[in-house]
Amino acid sequence: MTTGEMAPTVSGLPASLRGTLPGRYYTDPTIFAAEQALIFETHWFCAVLAADIPAPGAFETVQVARESVIIARGRDGAVHAYLNVCRHRGARLCTEEKGAVRRSFQCPYHAWTYSLDGKLIAAPNIGDMPDVDRVEFGLNRVHVREWLGYVWLCLADEPPSFEDTVIADVGERLGSPDAIVGYQVADLKLGRRISYDVAANWKQIVENFMECYHCATIHPELTEVLPEFAEGLASQYFVGHGAAFGDDVAGFTVDGSEGLDRIPGIAEDQDRRYYAITVRPQVFINLVPDHVVFHRMFPLSPTRTLVRCDWLYLPEVVDAGADIERSVELFHRVNQQDFAACERCQVAMDSRAYARGGVLVPSEHHIGEFHDWVQKKID
Repeated sequence: MTTGEMAPTVSGLPASLRGTLPGRYYTDPTIFAAEQALIFETHWFCAVLAADIPAPGAFETVQVARESVIIARGRDGAVHAYLNVCRHRGARLCTEEKGAVRRSFQCPYHAWTYSLDGKLIAAPNIGDMPDVDRVEFGLNRVHVREWLGYVWLCLADEPPSFEDTVIADVGERLGSPDAIVGYQVADLKLGRRISYDVAANWKQIVENFMECYHCATIHPELTEVLPEFAEGLASQYFVGHGAAFGDDVAGFTVDGSEGLDRIPGIAEDQDRRYYAITVRPQVFINLVPDHVVFHRMFPLSPTRTLVRCDWLYLPEVVDAGADIERSVELFHRVNQQDFAACERCQVAMDSRAYARGGVLVPSEHHIGEFHDWVQKKID
């Protein structure tokens, strides 16, 4: 499915401005369907925190574009993923969002039963059908990769290189993929999770996260901690750059007070700095000296996006019951401020005033590269 010719944008602009995507790119069901098929069903998609399926039999179901996917921990400890569709008559196999089974998944319709690795292991009267191959008629498997403590999926028959897509996005932002290693993200522990149901197109959220032209206007707490953000240039505008804490700021907290134990692996030049990373198409990673804030987006419709945000800390910090409220509150406020701004934009996308789009100022020109990427994928 394609959307035809390249989208028209505002013409005759001065050199300091660049056009955006037209408003219909944020509301048109046909464009959203193309994005589901050609972006979210072909790229690596960050689905679940691996620690959320800790033991054999633990599972979580996730909506990835048009498909429901079961992610389960096998008896051998490995993670498996498969489409949540029984091979018999297409019934939804698992209707719960998460849980645990002893050894298998059984279809509630006709009792076809599958092992944790997706193999068909039982069905009524299957002994009378010796020609039915248990592997061939197992569940449709989905490609799986674990990285940074999360389970990433790809629905494509032939997935793109993980290194050339996901890891490359991190490397392009930080200057090297090795720059994230010291944060030991896979070894951190979930301290808090907040889900946000945002009445906006997923691209609105990506664009907002990538720029800081709005920071002085709507993020008073953030600009107190990161004064350079008040100047309108996001850290993502510069390769390898981390926004420095203010001189009188002790930690990445809502009031600038002292934070928690520093992650021991980070380099000295990463201390007292904030790094933001966009991993296309649906992940934001925020790095600070004592914790990591990890966003996963789940586009639900052209005008609705679920965002799950995890605050990750050293295990000993979480296990000791340390007070994380001030660090959680800072980015929770940022999220609320950002998502409210996205929703204010979303309601205008069908206006005739935005039919040909808007403009990007120089500090936002890198968003144009994201627009180009989207158009190349679906047009």
